[in-house]
Amino acid sequence: MTQHIDRAKRERRNRQVMMILAGVVFAMVGLAYASVPLYRLFCQVTGYQGTPRIASANSSQAVNRMVTVTFTADVASGLGWRFQPKQHQMQVQVGKSYLAFFEAENLEKVPVKARATYNISPDPFASYFTKTACFCFTEQTLQPGQKVDMPVSFYIDADMAKDPTLSQMNDVTLSYTFFRAADQGDATKVGAAEGVSGTAAPAAGTVSKSSVN
Repeated sequence: MTQHIDRAKRERRNRQVMMILAGVVFAMVGLAYASVPLYRLFCQVTGYQGTPRIASANSSQAVNRMVTVTFTADVASGLGWRFQPKQHQMQVQVGKSYLAFFEAENLEKVPVKARATYNISPDPFASYFTKTACFCFTEQTLQPGQKVDMPVSFYIDADMAKDPTLSQMNDVTLSYTFFRAADQGDATKVGAAEGVSGTAAPAAGTVSKSSVN
């Protein structure tokens, strides 16, 4: 009788241990999936590792400092798009909002959905380079042969002029790379990139051409 009770207790403890271990495994998997968007959000807020900051509007004031912004564009292997900046460089005043354009064209014979990653170099500029609207915030779908202009609205925060690290730096590069989206299931639908007059609809904010050089 005693052995039967002891065996029942051991089995109950084993089941409890297994449940705890299963919970730990599920928690680790959840953290793994959550870590990517959380890390991306952290980079966008802080400018860490060359990731430009994101804001809903320009909260900065223009100051007497000029910076040259160079734009570069690339397409990852496996994506049949042509992608290039419509302006190679812009002279911008720190604290003032500007609007730049990139051009994308789908060279494939089927609709394709893609997403752009972005980076700022040198890294110290990333804490001050802020985007208020960008095609890169959402996935973009282009129909076969479709060509669109893709806008990005940005400013360089006036606090940049106070940073001793950047006191002698007046050149910054904004780089984009388009990657084919893993899920092409709804690519046959009218894509987010199909705006009026062949212009991609920017996400998160409103852009104006009044600040374009």
